[in-house]
Amino acid sequence: MGRVRQADIARVAGVSQATVSVVLGGNRTGVRLAESTRLRVLETARRLGYADPLVKRPAGHDLFGICTASPAFEGHQPVLAGVEAEAAALGKDLIMFTGTGPAPSRRTRLADGCLFLGDPVPGELLATGFPVVHIGHHPDDGGRVPRVDADYASAAAEVFARLARAGHRRVRYLRAPDDTAAARERERGIRTGTGTVVRTDGTGLDAAAIRGWLADGMTALVVEEAVFTAARQALAAAEVRVPGDVSLAVLGRPPDGTPGPEVSGFEVPRRAVGREAVRLLASVVATGAGEHRLLTCLPVPGETIAPPRQDAGERAPS
Repeated sequence: MGRVRQADIARVAGVSQATVSVVLGGNRTGVRLAESTRLRVLETARRLGYADPLVKRPAGHDLFGICTASPAFEGHQPVLAGVEAEAAALGKDLIMFTGTGPAPSRRTRLADGCLFLGDPVPGELLATGFPVVHIGHHPDDGGRVPRVDADYASAAAEVFARLARAGHRRVRYLRAPDDTAAARERERGIRTGTGTVVRTDGTGLDAAAIRGWLADGMTALVVEEAVFTAARQALAAAEVRVPGDVSLAVLGRPPDGTPGPEVSGFEVPRRAVGREAVRLLASVVATGAGEHRLLTCLPVPGETIAPPRQDAGERAPS
C-alpha cells in the first residue's frame, strides 16, 4: 500500500472520513463520539501506518479542509457525504475545522485549500489569496468567494409556475423566521410569479389560521421544508383536504415517511453540492481562479397541486 490516507482508515474502521478527521485532530471542539469509535479509529490508523500529514507537511500535499461553525454533523450530513465521496475519488485527505477559534486563518492554512460551510470566510484569510470555496450563498462576501449552491430561486419559481398553470392566483407562502440566504433565494423565486403571495413566519399557525386564509381566498399554500410538518398538522386540524380544498407545495422535500399523497416540490441536490464543491476547490488550488456554480434542483411533480375549487372566487375578498 502507498501512503495511507484518511479514506483508507475510514474504510477499514467502518466510519466516515469526517469522523476520522475529528479523531486524528484530537476532537478539540468536543464532537460527541463513542469511546469505542475513537479507539477503533486510532488503532486502525496505527495498524495501517498512518503518518499525520500536518507534521512537517510540505505544500501541496493533497489535504483539503472543511470549516464549519457547528460541531454537529447531522444538519449538513448529505453535503458532507458528498464532500467525503469526491475527496476520496480525487485522492484528497480531509481535515475538519469546527467552532470559531481565535486564529481561523492560521488553522485553515494547514490545508492546501478550505471549504466553508455556514459562516462567511474570514476577511483576513481572503486577503492572503488562500484557496477557498463557500458551500451555499453568503451575501457578506460581496461575491468574491467561489461558491457552489443549489439554484433555489429557479426551483421555487418553477413551483410557482406550476401553481399558476393550474389556475392559482392567490397563494400564501409560509417560511421559517430565520432569514438565511437559502430562504431569501427561495422567496426571490416565489416572487417572480404573478398573483398574490403573502409571507408569514408561521406565528399562530393552527386550524383557525388555515380557515381564515381560505376565507380570504387562498387557493394554494407553499411552505419551506422547515415548517412543512407544522403546516401539515394545521391543515389536518382544520379538516382541509389536499389538494381538494387547497393545493400544497414544499420548497424542497417533506420529511421521510410523510403519509398521504406525494407532496409537490423539488429535490435539493445536497450530496451533489458537496461533490461539486470539492471539484471546484481542486480547480482553485490548481489554477488560482474560481467561479460560482449553481446546481439544478430536480422538480418533483407530486400529487398535491390541482386546479382551485370552483367556489374559491366566492370566498376571496372582492
